[in-house]
Amino acid sequence: MSIPQRELNDGTTIPAIGFGTYPLRGQEGEHAVVSAIEAGYRLLDTAVNYANEEAVGRGMLASGLERSQLIVQTKIPGRHHGYDETLASFEESRRALAVDTIDIYLIHWPNPSVDKYVDTFKAMIDLRDRGLVRTIGVSNFTEEFLTRLQRETGELPAVNQVELHPYFPQQRLRAFHDEHGVVTEAWSPLGKNSPVLNEKAIADAAKAHGVTPAQVVLRWHVQLGSVPLPKSRSADRQNENFDIFGFELTDEEVGAITALGKADGRLFGGDPNRHEEQ
Repeated sequence: MSIPQRELNDGTTIPAIGFGTYPLRGQEGEHAVVSAIEAGYRLLDTAVNYANEEAVGRGMLASGLERSQLIVQTKIPGRHHGYDETLASFEESRRALAVDTIDIYLIHWPNPSVDKYVDTFKAMIDLRDRGLVRTIGVSNFTEEFLTRLQRETGELPAVNQVELHPYFPQQRLRAFHDEHGVVTEAWSPLGKNSPVLNEKAIADAAKAHGVTPAQVVLRWHVQLGSVPLPKSRSADRQNENFDIFGFELTDEEVGAITALGKADGRLFGGDPNRHEEQ
C-alpha cells in the first residue's frame, strides 16, 4: 500500500500516519515496534521522558528493515532545556536509540517559566546543520511560542506535535500551521479514555463506510492534514489503525466530526502556557 506523504518546510517528507509508543516500554515496547513496522508504519515517535528510546531502537533493529526506511523522532525533556544541555541530551538519545542520526528532533514542551526553549532550538538548528539531525520541530507549542522562535532564530519548526482529537480539533493553531508551512502531528489522536468514539457523527460515518469508529477518526485526521500517532500494543489494532487509506470521508462527515470540538477540549490538562515538564 502506498502511504501519502506530508512535505515538510525543510524539503523532506513524512508519512501521513505514524506510530506512537507511549507508554510502551521494555520487551513489550520492542515487540510493539516490530509489529507496527510489519503493519507498515515507518514513522516512530518516542521521547526521553517515555523511558523507551532503547526499546524503540531495539525494535527498529529487530524489524530487519534498513535504517534508511525508518523515521524515528524523539523529544528533549524540560530538564534538558538550554544550548549545551540540548547537545548533551541529543548524545544520550542517539546512544539509547543506537542510531548515528535522529530523523526528527522535537522540544517536548516549551516550559515558558524556565524560558530556555529558544536556546534549545538554536542548539537543534546547529545539530541539523551538522548533519546529526534531519528535521527539527517542537511539541505542544502555541502560536505565540512559534512566532517567538521565528523572530529570534529566523526559522519555524517543521513539525508541531500537539493534543488533537475530535473534542479538541485545534482549528486556529492548525490554520496558523497551514499558513506557515508547519506540519501538525497529533498525539492522543483518538481521545484516549474519552467517549469520543461513541459520538453519533463518528458512529454514522463508520457505518456508512464499513469501518470502525477509530478508523473514521484517524481518517478525519488525515483529511485535516494532521499526522496522527496512534499507539497500540496489539498487532491487530495496529493493522486496523493503519488501514485508513482505502476510503474517504465526505466534507459533511469531516465537518460533523470537527463540530464535536469543545470550548476547552483538552483531555489531559496540558496547557502549554502553564504545564512544566521535568
